Amino acid sequence: MVHLVYCDNTGRAGSRTLDRIMSGEKTMVVRGAAGRKIPHSRVFEGEMIYFMEKGTKEISASARVKAVYNYTGLSDEAIEEILDKFSAELSLTDKQRERWHKKCLCLTAFENVQRIDPPLLFDKQSNMDDWLILEKIEDALVGTSIPYNYEKSKLKG
Repeated sequence: MVHLVYCDNTGRAGSRTLDRIMSGEKTMVVRGAAGRKIPHSRVFEGEMIYFMEKGTKEISASARVKAVYNYTGLSDEAIEEILDKFSAELSLTDKQRERWHKKCLCLTAFENVQRIDPPLLFDKQSNMDDWLILEKIEDALVGTSIPYNYEKSKLKG
């Protein structure tokens, strides 16, 4: 599988999430919810991860998943410990840290970040989350996309 991740685009240029990924300052992304929401338990070491900035239609970077940490049933104290432990890799703003204060967390470390130039053109559909799980990246590109469904995103077992 491959993963397409929307990056937060708030903040000034140079401090946005994708800028920090490209500079090597950020080497891990987090997603969280009250329950095991995408990508929890659905992203694995060695898979490809693609990044795009929210509000654009351009997939502009890729990387390889280095490690994944899935947590469930977290207490407030445990959340703080995890976010502290991985603070350098996550490179979160205070607002982002507050946003990801959730009972279930999926932290995905990545390596070998590559700029995609020219960027791939994303074919947005109305039913998409901020993390997509795809068979191949072409399934989400203008000209080769297929209707997105969540079949590939279901938990196994």
